[in-house]
Amino acid sequence: MSFKEEFFTYLSGFGEYEKRSMFGGMGVFIDGAMYAIITNKALFLRGGEALDERLHDLNCAKFKHIKRSTTAIVNYYDITPLFHESRELSDELVHASIDIARKDKVAKAAEKNKRIRDLPNMRLTLERMVKKAGVEDVASFMELGASEVFCKVRQVHGQDLDIKLLWMFAGAIQGCHWTLLNEEQKSSLLSAIS
Repeated sequence: MSFKEEFFTYLSGFGEYEKRSMFGGMGVFIDGAMYAIITNKALFLRGGEALDERLHDLNCAKFKHIKRSTTAIVNYYDITPLFHESRELSDELVHASIDIARKDKVAKAAEKNKRIRDLPNMRLTLERMVKKAGVEDVASFMELGASEVFCKVRQVHGQDLDIKLLWMFAGAIQGCHWTLLNEEQKSSLLSAIS
């Protein structure tokens, strides 16, 4: 049995997986979340959270994908020596990696599915105003910031918008009700739109 086959057989014990060609090796996915890379000679696990430090302390080298002109270092760690030394430790690390991969996938899906109207202070009419001003999604809204979004909305809907809208956008970005903004935050926002 080749190294690759041995690793795939081992990982089948953690649940049904899919594999796809990734970074010159095979990416291993569980529930659509990638948690491992298998090459001809090594098994790499996805890090994240406290697992990064643990894998670093265990002297696991990071995966390097060498292309013609560049080298990409990704957050996957070589656990091959540990796999041969301690199956118990390997099992623990694989479980931790799968948990992190699943959590990341859920978090990304939740963020992608979030609508502007779902943010604090926002509602459908405000979402429509913001979209009409060219801010299509939550990621763009967050990236631009309250002042920039307010200026874009003002360009489309006229200069006489209620300043409360600026506070509402800022609260939406900070995850709080707009009335909780302090005077310093408000004056900073005002100076950014002047």
